[in-house]
Amino acid sequence: MIKTEIIKIDEKKIDNQDEYEIKKLHKAAEIIKNGGLVVFPTETVYGLGANALDETAVKKIYEAKGRPSDNPLIVHAANPEDIYKYAEVSEIADKIIKKFMPAPLTLVLKKKSHELNAACKLDTVAIRVPKNNTARKLIELAGVPVAAPSANLSGKPSPTNAEHIIKDLNGKVEMIISGENCEIGLESTVISFDSDENINILRSGYITREDLYSVGARIARPQNSDNPGPPENPPSPGMKYAHYSPDAPLYILSGEEKNIVGFIKKEIYNNKKTGFLCYDEFLNYFDGNENIAIISIGAKNNPEEQAKNLFDALNKFNMLEVDIIYSAEPEKTGVGEAIYNRLVKASGGKIIKL
Repeated sequence: MIKTEIIKIDEKKIDNQDEYEIKKLHKAAEIIKNGGLVVFPTETVYGLGANALDETAVKKIYEAKGRPSDNPLIVHAANPEDIYKYAEVSEIADKIIKKFMPAPLTLVLKKKSHELNAACKLDTVAIRVPKNNTARKLIELAGVPVAAPSANLSGKPSPTNAEHIIKDLNGKVEMIISGENCEIGLESTVISFDSDENINILRSGYITREDLYSVGARIARPQNSDNPGPPENPPSPGMKYAHYSPDAPLYILSGEEKNIVGFIKKEIYNNKKTGFLCYDEFLNYFDGNENIAIISIGAKNNPEEQAKNLFDALNKFNMLEVDIIYSAEPEKTGVGEAIYNRLVKASGGKIIKL
């Protein structure tokens, strides 16, 4: 077992270039340079980082998470110009980088060399520049690109605060940087490009298809389109294996609000400890009812708030040790598309039509 050091960072002071807070990151950067693992905050979720140029260090990520070895990693760079150093950038990709980066957005691009083979064996690399200044400063101080999936055990909900991580990864990594709760709460949007400069949305996120349209991008196919099955060699994480699953089985309830409420009211009397993931508007229906563990992720018309709270809610249900979880079906437009994507994966596609 590794002795894990946990350090607290005031991210607002990092944003303001406070020298004392930045000094705390120097030790974390040295750990990464020397082949160790560091958990760090980003604007999306917490990441589990290692030197992307060091094959031995990258293998440690897979071991700590229990992650399948053919599930690729996203490489994080400190600055947008670093993307051009490691990957071939097409005209539309260049427009997107200039418009959005740094951002919760990952581009799958053809690698320029074998330098990043440690993080990805394919001829492409999934690469992004985080918006979070703590993450960017850490990568800058390390002086190397950082391979970093979400800092959770493989298949479980992604962590949006340090409390989630300490439970799972204490003793498996050299350092955990405890910063703020993540601003966005969902992993980055992942896109790739075909030979006609069309974009494929491989994973929906906070940067939406509408955002991409704003730079003249053409979306080649809709998110969640029917596929014959998961790709044998996925170019990006989240395409082949189950993700985000809470400990209890999760079902999505699709239908009118009154039908969902009626279904839940029947279910809570079946002697199971029932969890209900919902919006603020549902809370009044269950006032004073102790037979249900109910967690709202925000107002129905506020998908940004819902995104920020989703993984935290799924992790809370684990702590409540519920037997079964039901979720109201989210909207499927804008950021809601990403929320729906995560819930479908977390539920294994179990949807009840009401």
